[in-house]
Amino acid sequence: MTKKILLIEDDPSMVKIIQSLIKQLGFEFDVATDGLEGLQKARSLNPDLIILDIMLPKLDGYKISRFLKFDEQYQHIPIIMLTAKSDQKDQTTGKATGANAYITKPFNKQELIKTINDFIA
Repeated sequence: MTKKILLIEDDPSMVKIIQSLIKQLGFEFDVATDGLEGLQKARSLNPDLIILDIMLPKLDGYKISRFLKFDEQYQHIPIIMLTAKSDQKDQTTGKATGANAYITKPFNKQELIKTINDFIA
């Protein structure tokens, strides 16, 4: 059974880059472009992994992560925060809200691939 990744990202160029990378890895892929849509898709699709931006319209990534990680039905889903927010306090907040990994933009493709594979390969 093919593993499914949900990308929650509002930047169309970033979506294209990550979508191409995920398809090369052979995973199914879905995308949400704002926080509310992302939370709804996470709950309806129950993906194997979520790649989550923090700065999103309607609902930020910290809140999405917290909603999912504090719900027994979804807390098993690994979350990779992929964001331009590179301050240590942002990384600490990301981990505190449930992120399993925190990668800053611009990101190294090999690092993202390794992190994805660490969680679901």
